[in-house]
Amino acid sequence: QVQLVESGGGLVQAGGSLRVSCVASGSIFSFNTMGWYRQAPGKQRELVAGITSSGSTNYADSVKGRFTISRDNAKNTVYLQMNSLKPEDTAVYYCNVRQQDWRVYNYWGQGTQVTVSS
Repeated sequence: QVQLVESGGGLVQAGGSLRVSCVASGSIFSFNTMGWYRQAPGKQRELVAGITSSGSTNYADSVKGRFTISRDNAKNTVYLQMNSLKPEDTAVYYCNVRQQDWRVYNYWGQGTQVTVSS
């Protein structure tokens, strides 16, 4: 089992910045993908950004150039730096860890609220 604890959400004005963090603990494999998803009211959960153990990243088109995902493998921590925030970025942000051996394991954090005021 893997436990994920997020922190760093909050309220910010449009154009501002926030950084959210997620610490993973438990049975963490050497090779995995850590990522951030978000879910706004009335909408489906969507991928924001992901990063592999080797540092390869991918981003949703809507956040490219504004958000940066990074990780510290020694600390089992993933970060999401969010700049130039827009009201449409308002959502609950969830940390995710995906790893596999003979099966795929998908773990989720409890979520942290990010609210961007106009």
